[in-house]
Amino acid sequence: MYLLRCADGSLYAGATNDLERRLRAHGRGLVKYTRGRLPVELAWHEEVGERGAALSREHALKRLTRAEKLALVVGS
Repeated sequence: MYLLRCADGSLYAGATNDLERRLRAHGRGLVKYTRGRLPVELAWHEEVGERGAALSREHALKRLTRAEKLALVVGS
């Protein structure tokens, strides 16, 4: 699980099994949402065990308000 802070101030939530590879994809403009919001920076991440748990966590993370997401970032 990870949160990116985009150049426009927005936050992007995602899940991956290879964070470094995914960050490179974001940086190269290969991800639709962040393509027009470069540069991006990693604001927060956590490891989640299995794929099913990660997808559930991603869904829950995307439902958080901006303030709740920022609280995760500050708390890390």
